[in-house]
Amino acid sequence: MNKRDRSPRMSSDTSNKAIEHAIATLNLTSKVKLLSGARMFSLWSEPAIGLEEIVMSDGPTGVRGPLVVGGRVSCLLPNATLIAQSWNVDVMDEVGQILADEAEDQQTHVVLGPTVNLHRTPLGGRLFECFSEDPVLTGHLGAAYVRSLQKRGIGATPKHFLANESETERTTVDSVVSDSALRELYLLPFQIIVEDAQPWTIMASYNRINGTTATEHDQLLNKILKEEWGFDGLVMSDWLATKTAAESANGGLDLVMPGPDTPWSRSLEAAVVAGDVTEETINDHLRRLLRLAHRVGAFTGTRTWARNVPSPDSPTRREQLRRLAAGGMSVLVNRDRTLPLRKDSDDRIVVIGRHAIDTVAQGGGSAIVRPPHVISAAKGIIAALGEDRVTVVDGVQTRTQWLAANPDLVRDPVSGTRGARARTFDKEGKLLETRHLDVPELEISAESWAAGAASIELSADLAIANRAKMMIGSRGAGNWTISAPGHSESVRTPFHNGPGGGFFRPKSHAVPLEVEPGARITAVTDAEDENRLIGLVAEPALKNSAAAIRDAVAAAAGADTAIVVVGNTQEQETEGQDKDTLALPGDQDALVAAIAAVAKRTVVVVNAATPVLMPWIADVDAVLFAGLPGQEAGDAIAAALTGDIEPAGRLVTTFPARDGQGPAWSVTPRDGKLPYNEGTNVGYRGWSRSTDKPLFWFGHGLGYTEWEYKKAEITAIQEENVTAVEVTLGNAGGYPGTETVQVYRFADDPTVSPRLIGWCQVRLEPGEEATVEVSCDSRAQRVWHTPPCHWEEITGGRIVVARGLGDVRLELSLVQNTAVTAGT
Repeated sequence: MNKRDRSPRMSSDTSNKAIEHAIATLNLTSKVKLLSGARMFSLWSEPAIGLEEIVMSDGPTGVRGPLVVGGRVSCLLPNATLIAQSWNVDVMDEVGQILADEAEDQQTHVVLGPTVNLHRTPLGGRLFECFSEDPVLTGHLGAAYVRSLQKRGIGATPKHFLANESETERTTVDSVVSDSALRELYLLPFQIIVEDAQPWTIMASYNRINGTTATEHDQLLNKILKEEWGFDGLVMSDWLATKTAAESANGGLDLVMPGPDTPWSRSLEAAVVAGDVTEETINDHLRRLLRLAHRVGAFTGTRTWARNVPSPDSPTRREQLRRLAAGGMSVLVNRDRTLPLRKDSDDRIVVIGRHAIDTVAQGGGSAIVRPPHVISAAKGIIAALGEDRVTVVDGVQTRTQWLAANPDLVRDPVSGTRGARARTFDKEGKLLETRHLDVPELEISAESWAAGAASIELSADLAIANRAKMMIGSRGAGNWTISAPGHSESVRTPFHNGPGGGFFRPKSHAVPLEVEPGARITAVTDAEDENRLIGLVAEPALKNSAAAIRDAVAAAAGADTAIVVVGNTQEQETEGQDKDTLALPGDQDALVAAIAAVAKRTVVVVNAATPVLMPWIADVDAVLFAGLPGQEAGDAIAAALTGDIEPAGRLVTTFPARDGQGPAWSVTPRDGKLPYNEGTNVGYRGWSRSTDKPLFWFGHGLGYTEWEYKKAEITAIQEENVTAVEVTLGNAGGYPGTETVQVYRFADDPTVSPRLIGWCQVRLEPGEEATVEVSCDSRAQRVWHTPPCHWEEITGGRIVVARGLGDVRLELSLVQNTAVTAGT
């Protein structure tokens, strides 16, 4: 069987007969058992009907496996917004193939991704995991991702259905959304994915939508998703989202995760016996589960798993991940052609910033994976430009919570190898188990080898060359006793509220200590009722901001170009918590302003996935928006800065110039409700109707060349829908480049928000010209009316061809079908 097509070969009729036979074979108790998870990330097998265990893994930018930390090494891809900035379905196909390889290597049947919620407000903590603020762009990228995984027989799971655009009170919040906004925005990406890619599973969210919990939402799950759209796959709950038995079973939920103890395992059978749920409803849920099992090769047949896939640190993977990351980066500002940097120059470069040394490769929460390495921006730039040209200077502190120690800084006290030691004890203090940790961090859960211990000890010897001041402590919730030479203390570190409070955004405690090489640090914690991550903290203590800025300014003053790397951390880009500002954490803005005041040229690299404020924007020469670039971060940043790989990305979110700007801002519910008062005017749609202009528009990105748009023509119309627009353009600059031609539709009716209806890409050499055809999606060219509940096509208006709505190039009247060059 071809490695690229491992879907089961059983015919549809044969599989349907086998599924119906299996349903008829099982009694009610056995049926209900199968509809809850067996463990955190797997489902029950049932040998009597040929059902094998189905294994799942969190995604969407890496296949992590069952452990949040301490598990196997996996590929860490660029984050979702950075990949989405490619605006390229072929990129999504390649991403899906990498994830499919990883899933096959781990014998995982279902990847829990993509995340296709919209960027409603830039404060959303989990936006880094989602594609964009636009439903059509999100839907088409998501569909390509799903198709790519599923053609390899790996199930994809678009999530979170529905209206889960922020994290504050996410398990209880009631998202109050108009029918028109639901249909035109929040349902649309899921509809595109269902219609164009037929996903095998979809995940229901935690929140309520207009008063009804997502896992019980008959209107959304049964009537729209399953009946109207014809979705024949399985709807699973988000983890611990299900609170009821009869209500959720009748409301369209098919599978409760995780297991084994769930509301369904406890009371669903009784609900059927009592007549609150019909057995045919149970049969339909089981039918969908067995259909999934058939599709992933876990029902009536043994799946063949791929072997010898490229390892996460193989040259093949490293090239792919470097190229994907660099290609999605976006040049936001480039005055006087500061970029790309010349590799053959003798110019002196200084690289400045905490993010240059501690480059953030991924966001926080359930999406995290353990990569084989993370290349820092400083190392990548040095490798590209040479040690003789590049000086590296640390910056200001950007974190308030400490991470687990870098394995390079610690050694296992028993083996002397890189890493740490973990020991577990029972209530009497008897040693249960001792293990080496490659990374000084440990998961405590039912899936972990440390489960059931009364106490856990983490220890390591410091692998530093000289006496130094270091931050020493512990990471993770719990009661801790922390010791180092000359120091001992006991502290309580609290959990975060909500599901996964011990996993997401773990708090830490550390104190500055003068320590010698080889000093042993130990942290002991008691058992807790909740699952959690724990770890040792040991990292060099940083200078205060004033001293750090002073040293950076001195270095920048003597260089030809200062590259300042700034950004967010997992404290801002994380599941489980939203932001309260778009300002860069710490004193990074002050650092950039100080450098820009003295440097000959200042290039800012923004190591963040979502919009940040840039009060220094007028004073710097270039800005590269680099996202969270994954394991090859530094090499990708260097490739983009030098032009080895064109940073052809276009923004997927509109950037406000200041806090509070934009059509939607607040993520804070009042009395448990979060009104989506902006209606359909999300992102660029709302900005286009305002006199207040953003810092950067959705779709913005300069690349390294110039583009001349010459003419456009509507070439296909079906009824009132524009289905194709032909655009002639040329590369008028000095570099080869990729252009993303964007087509928007504006209605005559001022109450109808403008919307992206299509785009395409073309790569041209300098002086080259081409005519491209942009296919336009009819599903974006209609409005939803309530009452009566029906679609109505947009009539009239105009077509806008643009590089984002801040750079409109051509306009076409739908009445005259004539092109007018923007500004003439």
